[in-house]
Amino acid sequence: MCGIVGITGVEGAAGAVYKRLKLLEYRGYDSAGIASLSDGGFSLCKRRGRVYSLGGDIKHLHGKTAIGHTRWATHGKPSDENAHPHIFGKFAVVHNGIIENYAHLKDKYFSGVEFNSETDSEVAVRLLQHFYDGDILSAVKKTVKLLVGSFALVIMCSDFDGIIVAKNKNPAIIGYGVGANYCASDAPALAGLCSEITVLSDGDIAVLTSDEVTIYDGDLKRVVREKIKNPALASELDLNGCPHYMLKEIREVPQSVTKTCDAYVCTSDKLRKYLKGIERIIITGCGTAYNSGLIGKRYFESFAGIPVEVETAGEFRYKQPIITDKTAVIAISQSGETADTVEAAKLVKNLGGKVIAVTNSPYSELTRIADAVVPVEAGQEICVAATKSYTGQIAALYLLALTVAGKDVADGAKKLYSVSELTKNLIEHTDIGSLADMCARSDGVYFLGRDLDYAVATEGSLKLKEISYIPSEGYPAGELKHGTLALIDIRTTSVVIITDKSLAPKSENAVEQILSRRGKVAVITNLKDVAEELKEKALILEIPECDKYLSPILSAVIVQLLAYKTSLLLCRDPDKPRNLAKSVTVE
Repeated sequence: MCGIVGITGVEGAAGAVYKRLKLLEYRGYDSAGIASLSDGGFSLCKRRGRVYSLGGDIKHLHGKTAIGHTRWATHGKPSDENAHPHIFGKFAVVHNGIIENYAHLKDKYFSGVEFNSETDSEVAVRLLQHFYDGDILSAVKKTVKLLVGSFALVIMCSDFDGIIVAKNKNPAIIGYGVGANYCASDAPALAGLCSEITVLSDGDIAVLTSDEVTIYDGDLKRVVREKIKNPALASELDLNGCPHYMLKEIREVPQSVTKTCDAYVCTSDKLRKYLKGIERIIITGCGTAYNSGLIGKRYFESFAGIPVEVETAGEFRYKQPIITDKTAVIAISQSGETADTVEAAKLVKNLGGKVIAVTNSPYSELTRIADAVVPVEAGQEICVAATKSYTGQIAALYLLALTVAGKDVADGAKKLYSVSELTKNLIEHTDIGSLADMCARSDGVYFLGRDLDYAVATEGSLKLKEISYIPSEGYPAGELKHGTLALIDIRTTSVVIITDKSLAPKSENAVEQILSRRGKVAVITNLKDVAEELKEKALILEIPECDKYLSPILSAVIVQLLAYKTSLLLCRDPDKPRNLAKSVTVE
């Protein structure tokens, strides 16, 4: 959640921070602010709304050092007062995360004091001032030792021309420039600014000036952290003529599949050895990652005959799971920083299990915890709603399941390359307008399918409600008559996915049951006889025939395009849906 940026050593640093904050809005966008340091004093601009609302006023912010923040609210409503940075005394702070014991700290150190905001973050800046005696690092150390929860703090002090970064559980990276240095919560903010970055570890405190970066541990002992190549490329942030990142990223689905294949081939032998002897698999993730896990379950059970459970990470970490050294837990996260998934992985390691990370972020917290990593090569994904990372996850899980089963990975990769080409053609030529119009006019939309089609139905429902705000659910088609049918009437639309010939008659029965209740129906299918039989009764969207195990990649593109087009018809912003953020780094 929340995007943070700090820059020191750049003339007009506030303007540079402003540009970089716009690249981090996928992390939160209900309020924004920038503070700059000049002549031993702070200048501040912050308000409710998107980053662009600051544009007219940042010209008044001078100096070569500045910090900024784009917020996803946790404590306190979106407002000018609750926007970051928070300034008190000689300190200015931006914060990503949650300070769980902020109420206790307020009572202990500031009883009876009226705060300027409703946020948990304000307690941090007041503690810094409380402990400050001229030694900035000492004040930072004493403050962070008291904080319980997750945080990445970027701090300015009016007595010091530079930036201090403190990190615990939430991501913070350092970028190295020439005559300038940078920090941010995510690599895209530093794309084009620096070629090398350092990912801070929990407990680190980094001091940035225009000339150098010094990193300390929590006891202020100097430490050395690895410099790595900045994975974010400025070219990936270009819209390439698309009106929204979501459409651009859907068009990059074929590339996400092929690049994931290429990356996997280089790691398959290592993974095969590592997973030898595994008797049970648990797949865990949140949101879209959980939905891709439903598909992965089918792959592992069908190819390898290994029992698989799929758990939402937020529930899994609190249920006292039974883990042995014969258990592999596959933790899926686009960002690699999803709080519940990261904590679930830590729990598994503590219990003696093996953790396999499936992630689009090679230098994330999850990859540092995992015993092995299956790379998803989707590239930077800016739209809050996941698209190309979802299909990349499906490709990675398909190849991993083949590996566990001892099957030919090269043959599987060839099938994925073929499906990638089919997907490219599907994106270019699918007319989703009629179905989008049906959904936009509906009170509710229900996505139905069986087996793998049900797994895609859950993702189709998530996409639609994420960015169009239409109430939607994904159900197994056989469950329709066990409750959901009570919701069907002329004001609802049902999207039925049918790609498995052996199960098609069962799903066709569901279509007839919906029609008999006057519900509107659309069918996504690659079966010619199904399309022919239902063409007079339902709106038909045909997708190409392919290996049945890879049909989810094709049907996923259709439901993604459907969500995108529906959101436009309802005048929603598909890239930045209300109340949501891309990387959920808090519980």
